[in-house]
Amino acid sequence: MVCRRVYGIDHGEVELHHIRGGRGWGKGDYTTLIPLCTEHHRGNTGVHGLGTKAFPNHYGFTEEDLLNDVTCLLSKSF
Repeated sequence: MVCRRVYGIDHGEVELHHIRGGRGWGKGDYTTLIPLCTEHHRGNTGVHGLGTKAFPNHYGFTEEDLLNDVTCLLSKSF
């Protein structure tokens, strides 16, 4: 989803990131998953690499914004 927002492309292989902000420490269910390429998930410029506080400062959007993008895309698919 970061690749889509930043570069306008969909990445082939993704990892599923569980968004946790404000939802407690446990992993959420399928409604809180964001598909991210390896770099934007676990890499130096990813959610886990930058940390959840630095991530939105670096990109200008939040994990919640990405989750909203996913929700919009899924609603158009059905």
